[in-house]
Amino acid sequence: MNRFLQYANLIGVTALAILCVIQWSANRRVNLEASALEKTRLDLIAKIAEHEKTIKGQAADLDTFREQLSLATTSLKETETKLTKAGRENIQLETEREQLKSSITNWAAAVTARDERIKEANDRLKQVGEDLNASIRKFNELAETHGKLVKDWNDQQAKLAAMRTNGARASSP
Repeated sequence: MNRFLQYANLIGVTALAILCVIQWSANRRVNLEASALEKTRLDLIAKIAEHEKTIKGQAADLDTFREQLSLATTSLKETETKLTKAGRENIQLETEREQLKSSITNWAAAVTARDERIKEANDRLKQVGEDLNASIRKFNELAETHGKLVKDWNDQQAKLAAMRTNGARASSP
Protein backbone atom coordinates (compact mmCIF):
# COMPACT_ATOMS: atom_id res chain seq x y z
CA MET A 1 0.00 0.00 0.00
CA ASN A 2 2.82 2.12 0.44
CA ARG A 3 3.63 1.81 -3.04
CA PHE A 4 0.16 2.36 -4.05
CA LEU A 5 0.18 5.53 -2.01
CA GLN A 6 3.35 6.57 -3.60
CA TYR A 7 1.84 6.08 -7.02
CA ALA A 8 -1.31 7.73 -5.98
CA ASN A 9 0.75 10.45 -4.45
CA LEU A 10 2.78 10.70 -7.66
CA ILE A 11 -0.38 10.84 -9.74
CA GLY A 12 -1.88 13.31 -7.31
CA VAL A 13 1.25 15.48 -7.37
CA THR A 14 1.40 15.24 -11.15
CA ALA A 15 -2.29 16.01 -11.42
CA LEU A 16 -1.76 18.83 -8.97
CA ALA A 17 1.22 20.06 -11.03
CA ILE A 18 -0.85 19.87 -14.20
CA LEU A 19 -3.69 21.55 -12.43
CA CYS A 20 -1.28 24.23 -11.16
CA VAL A 21 0.13 24.71 -14.68
CA ILE A 22 -3.40 25.00 -16.05
CA GLN A 23 -4.35 27.33 -13.21
CA TRP A 24 -1.14 29.32 -13.69
CA SER A 25 -1.85 29.53 -17.44
CA ALA A 26 -5.39 30.65 -16.77
CA ASN A 27 -4.23 33.14 -14.13
CA ARG A 28 -1.51 34.38 -16.47
CA ARG A 29 -4.04 34.88 -19.21
CA VAL A 30 -6.41 36.63 -16.79
CA ASN A 31 -3.57 38.77 -15.45
CA LEU A 32 -2.49 39.64 -18.99
CA GLU A 33 -6.09 40.51 -19.86
CA ALA A 34 -6.42 42.45 -16.60
CA SER A 35 -3.21 44.32 -17.40
CA ALA A 36 -4.40 44.96 -20.94
CA LEU A 37 -7.78 46.05 -19.64
CA GLU A 38 -6.11 48.26 -17.00
CA LYS A 39 -3.94 49.77 -19.72
CA THR A 40 -7.04 50.27 -21.88
CA ARG A 41 -8.89 51.69 -18.85
CA LEU A 42 -6.05 54.14 -18.17
CA ASP A 43 -5.94 55.10 -21.87
CA LEU A 44 -9.70 55.60 -21.82
CA ILE A 45 -9.48 57.63 -18.60
CA ALA A 46 -6.81 59.79 -20.24
CA LYS A 47 -8.98 60.16 -23.34
CA ILE A 48 -12.01 60.94 -21.18
CA ALA A 49 -10.00 63.53 -19.26
CA GLU A 50 -8.80 64.99 -22.56
CA HIS A 51 -12.37 64.99 -23.91
CA GLU A 52 -13.62 66.59 -20.68
CA LYS A 53 -10.90 69.21 -20.98
CA THR A 54 -11.91 69.79 -24.61
CA ILE A 55 -15.58 69.92 -23.58
CA LYS A 56 -14.78 72.44 -20.82
CA GLY A 57 -12.78 74.52 -23.29
CA GLN A 58 -15.58 74.31 -25.83
CA ALA A 59 -18.13 75.16 -23.13
CA ALA A 60 -16.02 78.18 -22.16
CA ASP A 61 -15.78 79.12 -25.84
CA LEU A 62 -19.53 78.63 -26.15
CA ASP A 63 -20.11 80.87 -23.13
CA THR A 64 -17.72 83.45 -24.59
CA PHE A 65 -19.48 83.26 -27.93
CA ARG A 66 -22.85 83.60 -26.20
CA GLU A 67 -21.60 86.68 -24.33
CA GLN A 68 -20.20 88.10 -27.55
CA LEU A 69 -23.46 87.32 -29.34
CA SER A 70 -25.40 88.96 -26.51
CA LEU A 71 -23.12 92.01 -26.64
CA ALA A 72 -23.37 92.11 -30.44
CA THR A 73 -27.16 91.84 -30.23
CA THR A 74 -27.31 94.59 -27.62
CA SER A 75 -24.93 96.72 -29.66
CA LEU A 76 -26.99 96.07 -32.78
CA LYS A 77 -30.18 97.12 -30.99
CA GLU A 78 -28.48 100.25 -29.65
CA THR A 79 -27.11 101.02 -33.10
CA GLU A 80 -30.54 100.49 -34.65
CA THR A 81 -32.06 102.78 -32.01
CA LYS A 82 -29.38 105.41 -32.66
CA LEU A 83 -29.84 105.02 -36.41
CA THR A 84 -33.59 105.46 -36.08
CA LYS A 85 -33.07 108.49 -33.87
CA ALA A 86 -30.49 109.90 -36.29
CA GLY A 87 -32.95 109.33 -39.14
CA ARG A 88 -35.65 111.24 -37.29
CA GLU A 89 -33.19 114.02 -36.47
CA ASN A 90 -32.08 114.08 -40.09
CA ILE A 91 -35.69 114.46 -41.26
CA GLN A 92 -36.24 117.19 -38.65
CA LEU A 93 -33.04 118.96 -39.71
CA GLU A 94 -34.06 118.73 -43.37
CA THR A 95 -37.42 120.26 -42.47
CA GLU A 96 -35.72 123.02 -40.50
CA ARG A 97 -33.29 123.56 -43.36
CA GLU A 98 -36.18 123.99 -45.79
CA GLN A 99 -37.86 126.40 -43.37
CA LEU A 100 -34.60 128.32 -43.01
CA LYS A 101 -34.21 128.45 -46.79
CA SER A 102 -37.72 129.84 -47.04
CA SER A 103 -37.03 132.31 -44.23
CA ILE A 104 -33.77 133.38 -45.87
CA THR A 105 -35.54 133.84 -49.20
CA ASN A 106 -38.25 135.91 -47.49
CA TRP A 107 -35.63 137.83 -45.53
CA ALA A 108 -33.64 138.54 -48.71
CA ALA A 109 -36.82 139.79 -50.40
CA ALA A 110 -37.61 141.96 -47.36
CA VAL A 111 -34.06 143.34 -47.35
CA THR A 112 -34.33 144.11 -51.06
CA ALA A 113 -37.68 145.86 -50.50
CA ARG A 114 -36.20 147.76 -47.53
CA ASP A 115 -33.20 148.81 -49.63
CA GLU A 116 -35.55 150.07 -52.33
CA ARG A 117 -37.61 152.02 -49.76
CA ILE A 118 -34.37 153.45 -48.30
CA LYS A 119 -33.26 154.44 -51.79
CA GLU A 120 -36.63 156.06 -52.44
CA ALA A 121 -36.45 157.82 -49.05
CA ASN A 122 -32.92 159.03 -49.89
CA ASP A 123 -34.16 160.31 -53.24
CA ARG A 124 -37.05 162.09 -51.50
CA LEU A 125 -34.66 163.52 -48.89
CA LYS A 126 -32.39 164.80 -51.66
CA GLN A 127 -35.40 166.32 -53.39
CA VAL A 128 -36.61 167.88 -50.13
CA GLY A 129 -33.08 169.16 -49.48
CA GLU A 130 -32.88 170.64 -52.96
CA ASP A 131 -36.36 172.18 -52.52
CA LEU A 132 -35.30 173.52 -49.10
CA ASN A 133 -32.11 174.99 -50.58
CA ALA A 134 -34.15 176.55 -53.40
CA SER A 135 -36.61 178.00 -50.82
CA ILE A 136 -33.71 179.35 -48.77
CA ARG A 137 -32.20 180.94 -51.88
CA LYS A 138 -35.56 182.50 -52.71
CA PHE A 139 -35.94 183.67 -49.11
CA ASN A 140 -32.47 185.18 -49.20
CA GLU A 141 -33.27 186.87 -52.51
CA LEU A 142 -36.55 188.14 -51.05
CA ALA A 143 -34.75 189.33 -47.92
CA GLU A 144 -32.17 191.05 -50.06
CA THR A 145 -34.90 192.58 -52.20
CA HIS A 146 -36.79 193.54 -49.02
CA GLY A 147 -33.62 195.06 -47.60
CA LYS A 148 -33.17 197.11 -50.81
CA LEU A 149 -36.81 198.11 -50.75
CA VAL A 150 -36.55 199.11 -47.08
CA LYS A 151 -33.41 201.08 -47.86
CA ASP A 152 -35.06 202.68 -50.86
CA TRP A 153 -38.12 203.45 -48.72
CA ASN A 154 -36.01 204.94 -45.99
CA ASP A 155 -34.13 206.96 -48.57
CA GLN A 156 -37.43 208.11 -50.03
CA GLN A 157 -38.76 208.97 -46.57
CA ALA A 158 -35.60 210.88 -45.78
CA LYS A 159 -35.85 212.76 -49.07
CA LEU A 160 -39.49 213.56 -48.36
CA ALA A 161 -38.65 214.68 -44.86
CA ALA A 162 -35.82 216.74 -46.22
CA MET A 163 -38.09 218.21 -48.81
CA ARG A 164 -40.66 219.07 -46.22
CA THR A 165 -38.06 220.56 -44.03
CA ASN A 166 -36.69 222.50 -46.95
CA GLY A 167 -40.18 223.50 -48.02
CA ALA A 168 -41.08 224.62 -44.54
CA ARG A 169 -37.96 226.72 -44.34
CA ALA A 170 -38.68 228.22 -47.58
CA SER A 171 -42.19 229.13 -46.65
CA SER A 172 -41.34 230.47 -43.23
CA PRO A 173 -39.30 233.63 -43.77
